[in-house]
Amino acid sequence: MSFCHGLRLLYSQLPLFSRELNRPWCRYVSSSLALSSEKRASDFNSFVPRTNTCGELRSAHVGQEVTLCGWIQYQRQGLFLVLRDFQGLTQIIIPQDEAHSHVKKVLYDAPVESVVRVTGTVTSRPPGQKNPRMPTGDIEVKVKTAEVLNSCKKLPFEIKDFIKKSESLRMQYRYLDLRSFQMQLNLRLRSQMIMKMREYLCYLHGFVDVETPTLFKRTPGGAKEFVVPSREPGKFYCLPQSPQQFKQLLMIGGLDRYFQVARCYRDEGSKPDRQPEFTQIDIEMSFVDQAGIQKLTEGLLQYSWPNERGPITIPFPSMSYAEALAEYGTDKPDTRFGMKIIDVSDVFRNVEIGFVQNAVNKPQGTVKAICIPQGARHLQNKDFEALKESAKSQFNQEVLHLILKPDESLKSPLRKFLSEEQQSELIKALKVQADDVVLLAAGEHEKVCLVLGNMRLESANLLELRGLVLRDPTAFHFLWVVDFPLFLHKEENPAELESAHHPFTAPHPSDTSLLYSEPAKVRSQHYDLVLNGSEIGGGSIRIHNAEQQRFVLETVLKEDPELLSHLLEALKSGAPPHGGIALGLDRLICLVAGAPSIRDVIAFPKSFKGRDLMSNAPDYITPEELEPYHIQVAWPAAEAEANKN
Repeated sequence: MSFCHGLRLLYSQLPLFSRELNRPWCRYVSSSLALSSEKRASDFNSFVPRTNTCGELRSAHVGQEVTLCGWIQYQRQGLFLVLRDFQGLTQIIIPQDEAHSHVKKVLYDAPVESVVRVTGTVTSRPPGQKNPRMPTGDIEVKVKTAEVLNSCKKLPFEIKDFIKKSESLRMQYRYLDLRSFQMQLNLRLRSQMIMKMREYLCYLHGFVDVETPTLFKRTPGGAKEFVVPSREPGKFYCLPQSPQQFKQLLMIGGLDRYFQVARCYRDEGSKPDRQPEFTQIDIEMSFVDQAGIQKLTEGLLQYSWPNERGPITIPFPSMSYAEALAEYGTDKPDTRFGMKIIDVSDVFRNVEIGFVQNAVNKPQGTVKAICIPQGARHLQNKDFEALKESAKSQFNQEVLHLILKPDESLKSPLRKFLSEEQQSELIKALKVQADDVVLLAAGEHEKVCLVLGNMRLESANLLELRGLVLRDPTAFHFLWVVDFPLFLHKEENPAELESAHHPFTAPHPSDTSLLYSEPAKVRSQHYDLVLNGSEIGGGSIRIHNAEQQRFVLETVLKEDPELLSHLLEALKSGAPPHGGIALGLDRLICLVAGAPSIRDVIAFPKSFKGRDLMSNAPDYITPEELEPYHIQVAWPAAEAEANKN
């Protein structure tokens, strides 16, 4: 065996290289983008001076002369290199004969990540050198001509997915991070799902794609909005939180069915599943009810769902807000695992424990518990203490834990207060088995539900850290949550009400009369779509009566209706019944792709603090640039002094 062949054989079996090629997303890129039909392959190569992509060559191409363009992924001692493009990798053999010495020099001198164009002949790899983990692993291309289109400097990190990089470094050099197979897959998956959604809505169901303005005015209630100065002194635009008012106005305008891939803005900083600017699939329909919107949404997701993720079954299950809170302690339950909240108030009604009696004797008082299966085997005392500390710090709520020992006796300070019969009732109510752990809380209903809902998720995290799989990462559990309250008491002033969703949501038909007497008790026609414990969509049937809308704004929410005079006037002008939904595209794609953060499915995301680390935005502008907008910056004293210097 020659040295060249030996090195190629060694290279074809490199574990890091094989590991990258064997990733599911790499196989997905090859299978989804390199479809077998020649028509699809030629689509990738039209209008450009290449014959094929780096991911499509197979044994059937042997003998063909091809031209490839891409980035140098690896180069080994001037003998061969691996060329990469958006679709995959191809091994390139560098000629060693004197007649092609100039080709060898061009490719040998080109640094990794340089952009090159090569022309050569497709050949089968020698026996024993084929790489089954590589979609193009049966062939290689023997180069005849080569051109470096752009040489690459030394980069801050290697373009390999298995190389660990900090997120801040990835965002600072996002244009490099985008070259990775994972980012390529995520963005192409996003594009494919959007195109399928557009096809379903516009081509199959007659929706009209309408662009709505980005510069708008302040909307009462809801999230904080970004403010944009105008050249009129003291007047400002606001960037819309959503196209909510515009899509309602489109229905009043008789458009009947509206759709938009909408950019939205909220000045709330960034969280793992939230960005200051984000994208939603925005939908509105006239003459529709809640069931119609839900059916449309289910069909939309089923139609656009990637085949590689397995089929989804419709209709999705539904649960009221009250049920979700009582059983899961949240309005976005993760139904992939159990550990539901159980009311055990009856067991403790006659137990002589002060804090328990204080709880059960109050109008909204209750005692509830969750059961952690096999918790005693996998959790330690420090874990129980951490859970209790979390409950105390976040909710100011005491939580007790009990363990059912193998001899079926309870291990807990509470045991001495419980009779044998009460212990048996508790075990039966919670279906406790040996080595299970019970977390118990007593107090006001909503608070107890919230704390146990949080304990449920934290316990699941702890168990999964110890190797148990409670939440199947390949499973997709959809759930509709309905019958939300129309209004909530403000945290800072419980005597006042605020919209639970937004001020345009219609009351539940059964509760309309309560709107004018006891608005805090009114349910809404608001519905959320939850996937694996994350809210991926929300919508409502809207108020289409001007007087009812004015009453909600002016009397219930204490907002100035003049801010929405244009909408109130429109509602008087023959507004049809209408409703809609907005799907959070970033969050949906994040879950479908299995990405750790929505920043991994957005081409140019903002950091956790809402900054663009690549361009260093937001940035300062000069006083001269601010002058046309009649704005002066009021610097904090320390910064003002620093700016002088």
